[in-house]
Amino acid sequence: MFIIKHKKIFVLISAALVGLAIVSMIVFGLNLGIDFKGGSLLEVEYTNARPEQTVVEQAIKPLSIGEILVQPEGDKGYSIKTRDITEQERLQVMQALGTDVTEKSFTAIGPSVGAELVRKSIISFILVSLGIIFWITFSFRKVSKPVSSWKYGLIAIVTLIHDILIPVGVFSILSHFSGVEVDTLFVVAVLTILGLSVSDTIVVFDRIRENIRVGHFKTFEETVGRSIEQVYTRSIATSSTVIIALLALVFFGPASTKIFALMLTAGMFFGTYSSIFLASPLLVFVKNWQKTK
Repeated sequence: MFIIKHKKIFVLISAALVGLAIVSMIVFGLNLGIDFKGGSLLEVEYTNARPEQTVVEQAIKPLSIGEILVQPEGDKGYSIKTRDITEQERLQVMQALGTDVTEKSFTAIGPSVGAELVRKSIISFILVSLGIIFWITFSFRKVSKPVSSWKYGLIAIVTLIHDILIPVGVFSILSHFSGVEVDTLFVVAVLTILGLSVSDTIVVFDRIRENIRVGHFKTFEETVGRSIEQVYTRSIATSSTVIIALLALVFFGPASTKIFALMLTAGMFFGTYSSIFLASPLLVFVKNWQKTK
């Protein structure tokens, strides 16, 4: 019952963190990468075994052509995204890659690709959000009192927005001070957080649903509080194991996936926090608000 008793404090903490994240995004913005700003795309294929990605990145780095994005392509190839480069710079890149590599294609990437990526990401978020609301509404249809089933879904979306905004705000600070850029992996990380963070919320809501059905507790507040006590240990333990694995990827993994792993780590942490300290207290707030109407 500790969490429900001090629900205002935890909701205010979440509101403050979201506010700081929004301020960070407004002040620092996001440093858009090649995928969003446009540039050049060079696709190459190695005759023999493909070298490690870090080897390719280190070979191109001394050329001083700015930020590069190297991604595996097929069994023996890489796609290399850079700023708009000249024909001479393209030849220098090919020379730096070695003699056992052939050029498959060289094309320009327009900023429209980034705009399309943003559009599809927004559509994905909207569709996922609607799907969550409909699914929770259907699953909780038999538990419509004292809080309507569709409001469970709406609260889940509020926590999802909370779980996305805070990591993005952290990323905007990193983007400003360390120069890291928003790329396709960043978008994938945000969409992955959607799936990861909602799972814990559903676990807590499901326990509340079961306790309402059984009717062991006298009030809705007590039902929510006891439900949290029954599941928070498992939620924290499960999330902690995932976070430990992600932190290992942050500190010991390849440079190309560090930001992806860092975003997921932040998403898992705040997703677990919101499912316990935000989503459930919001249910109580909604119930109390309905009573005053």
